[in-house]
Amino acid sequence: MLDVRRMQVLRAVVTSGSVTAAARNLGYTPSAVSQQVAALEKQAGVALLERVGRGVQPTAAGRLLTEHAAAIGKQVAEAETALADLRAGRTGHLSIRYFATAGAALVAPALARLRRDHPGVRVDLKLIDPEDPLPEVKQGRADLAIVVRPGGGHSEGIRLVHLLDDPYRAVLPRGHRLAVKRVLDLADLADEPWVGNEWPAGPCLEVVLDACAAAGFSPNFVVESEDYATAQGFVAAGLGISLMPRMGLGNRHPGVVVRKVRKPQPIRPICAAVRESSPAEPALRGLLDALREAAAQ
Repeated sequence: MLDVRRMQVLRAVVTSGSVTAAARNLGYTPSAVSQQVAALEKQAGVALLERVGRGVQPTAAGRLLTEHAAAIGKQVAEAETALADLRAGRTGHLSIRYFATAGAALVAPALARLRRDHPGVRVDLKLIDPEDPLPEVKQGRADLAIVVRPGGGHSEGIRLVHLLDDPYRAVLPRGHRLAVKRVLDLADLADEPWVGNEWPAGPCLEVVLDACAAAGFSPNFVVESEDYATAQGFVAAGLGISLMPRMGLGNRHPGVVVRKVRKPQPIRPICAAVRESSPAEPALRGLLDALREAAAQ
């Protein structure tokens, strides 16, 4: 196999016209340059230089290797530039997984800031409801996922970065007897028919069920829905009441009223999940900073 460094020494000799000049340009001794060329000729099995007057010129094989050495040098320089851009966060690729209600409130403003600060970074954005995105993060198919993790939950190889706590609200039909209260005790809802808003069941339902258990009851779900908008429609129609996270109530149905809940107040913790082994690349750090900023606002 030809030695790339020796090929670059040969290129220096050919472009400068002599071993002495190449040695001076490279900071080597003439004997060291001659030794490198001789070793390359041995690898190639053919003469690479021929003496002409006081200088040297390449043989056909020497010209061939010099041309390839120039191409390799250009590729190495391009690789070094690309690597420097990646290290500085000027380029790169981030794969993000998120759930629906985190999209508008967190992901959209975070990506706007990322685009401003790191315009050369490509983003692969994918909605993951109702799948658990952590396996994708663990296996390297995603760099970051927005997740709900009740109780802080731990997964080996995953680092959870807390972004915000999203409190639940009671959603009642307009004109419901409990709508006269500004704040409801969770136990006030014990005997009501309930409209579910997460199917299939996931961590958000776990938050609701744990809070209801702490208040001493288990909710009676009479209708199941897959999303908050549809669930609000069922509530507005008088089919039951519901608990929904504040982030899920951005588009409020005109036929419902929303009230705070206490004793206890259900809260879903929203986190960014990244691999513990993820390198501290500027683009990923920038995305985490942008998510924290969006959560704070």
